Amino acid sequence: MIDINNESGLEADELGLVALTRFALDRMRIHPQAEVSILLVDEETMSDYHVRFMDEPGPTDVLSFPMDELRPPKDDEEPPLGLLGDVVLCPSVTAKQAADNGRTTEEEAEYLLVHGLLHLLGFDHAEPEEKAVMFGLNDQIIAAWNAKKPSRV
Repeated sequence: MIDINNESGLEADELGLVALTRFALDRMRIHPQAEVSILLVDEETMSDYHVRFMDEPGPTDVLSFPMDELRPPKDDEEPPLGLLGDVVLCPSVTAKQAADNGRTTEEEAEYLLVHGLLHLLGFDHAEPEEKAVMFGLNDQIIAAWNAKKPSRV
């Protein structure tokens, strides 16, 4: 189950973000009934979360809060079911940095959502090897998503 709550005060493609979440979790072989929550917040709320949970000042683009520590299954394992956790996005920060990353605001939000989901699944980028795996997987999921979804007008 995927819940989304937009408390950012900005418009967002909530249905698109939910569809991308389902797509990404399916690609990672996570049970369709695994629970994840997406929260869109304003910069003040994100700054508060960033300080409170990461001990870093100012707003950030995405934070992830894993719950049951679900991991992608091996080929011979069943998809895991449980509570994945929460992904918190800040659309105003996303919009500001999109051009710097060569993406539209929508593409940046999609990229960061997948990034947050991968963190929920135990991926990290603290070490160069981990970063290569995580960002490579992020790029693969986004490329497959872009190939699947209708073209933008």
